[in-house]
Amino acid sequence: MNEAFKRIAAQSLSWFTAPIPLGNYSVSISAILQLIIWVLIVVFLSSGLKKFLKYRLLVKLGIDEGNREAMATIISYSSSLLGLIIVLQSTGFNLGSLLVIAGGLGVGIGFGLQEVTRNFISGLTLLIERKLKVGDFIEFDGMSGYVQEVSLRSTLIRTRDGGDVVVPNSKLVENKVLNWSYDSFHARIQIPVGIAYNSDTVLVTETLLNAAYMEPAVLHDPPPKVMFKNFGDNALNFELWVWVNRIDREPFIRSSLNFIIEHNLRQNHIKIPFPQRDLWIRNGEDFSRLGRKKIYQNGHSPERIPDTGTVATSSDPLTLKNLLRQVTYFQNFTDLELRKLIEIGHRTRLYPSQFLFHEGDPGDAFYIVLSGSVEVFVEKINKHLTNLAAGKFFGELSLMLGIPRTASVRALEETILFTIHHKAFQSILQEHPELAEEIVQELCKHQEELAQRQQQLRTMGLLDSTEDDKNPVVWVRKRLQNLFGL
Repeated sequence: MNEAFKRIAAQSLSWFTAPIPLGNYSVSISAILQLIIWVLIVVFLSSGLKKFLKYRLLVKLGIDEGNREAMATIISYSSSLLGLIIVLQSTGFNLGSLLVIAGGLGVGIGFGLQEVTRNFISGLTLLIERKLKVGDFIEFDGMSGYVQEVSLRSTLIRTRDGGDVVVPNSKLVENKVLNWSYDSFHARIQIPVGIAYNSDTVLVTETLLNAAYMEPAVLHDPPPKVMFKNFGDNALNFELWVWVNRIDREPFIRSSLNFIIEHNLRQNHIKIPFPQRDLWIRNGEDFSRLGRKKIYQNGHSPERIPDTGTVATSSDPLTLKNLLRQVTYFQNFTDLELRKLIEIGHRTRLYPSQFLFHEGDPGDAFYIVLSGSVEVFVEKINKHLTNLAAGKFFGELSLMLGIPRTASVRALEETILFTIHHKAFQSILQEHPELAEEIVQELCKHQEELAQRQQQLRTMGLLDSTEDDKNPVVWVRKRLQNLFGL
């Protein structure tokens, strides 16, 4: 039995290693498998080399993202080519014979590989010329997005909507591409504004320029300009020209400017007109009699027509803007500043008995109850503290001082909360540094509670020694600076 097995194994091994003639050259199956394994190893190593260069070595050398991508891609492909040549030579393959075979096959399949070759050459062109780099914001073929990756065959573009589009390199080389960030992200946008006739054009100009300077993304050099475009059918047509620091955020900047412009125009009593048409009716008396006839047919006299509309009542819910104004720290905010605060927050829905947070959880958010109600209680001893209904707010102290929650909160019914998280509140403080000092002064009115909170942080080991101070004003100020990077 063992002899038979050995004989079969020897025959299989001889078949596996038997040379297969290919013209003047012969190759075995084992050599082919060995070649495949080595090729896979070379591909794996070149891929690892590219990642090492792109994300580690070149980053430490301080090379920008676009250069890192180009250098890593060229080096990895060059190392792959060199590795393949070494593998072919070391495994005994005759490169001269392979070139003859490739030349023969090239005549047959050359036409089918024209597009691949063109994309390959275009990829090398893009990597060497670097007219398009990773991180660039471009417009191409009716779409706009960021260049994510440039390879030898294609380029990956991430659209504003989050989709990834694979574009053959030849399309980018042979067609016009608008690169908004070739040397910087600075670019100009135009905001059309229609103003009512008889308006003071000087006041309009001043109002639009003030609006431009109120938007942080607008550059002061070059300065904004107001252009009087033409006399329209219903309005004086202006355009506000502004240079912005990030053209890729153009939709958000445009929206913000529109909000600011509308607010400023309303504050200065400048009207935005709407299209109007005069309608002249012949035989108007006949239309009048027809209208009265229809009213009588419906059973109502022309003097009294039933009112089917709804009447506003004093029980209408408070707006979020009014609720925010009830918070001490936001009382002095303008409508525009409150709009930004509303914009960076989001809604949180709770179902009956669902917990919002437990005691001991990080204090990373501030809440306003928009509808429904929540219960605040100490979970460990099951002690009820209070119920908070619509219009009440909570969590601001934990958010501002980074203190863990001292109680648990759960919904008594289906509840909607307006939520401002740490990152959103940080953006507000960085945009309004004076608010931080107002918070300091307001919090320090409750020095006894602050002392308890400070001791709680000490006990839990969460108080940085650099900010620990017996003076509550100094401590709160340092705490805000450390937590929010002020």
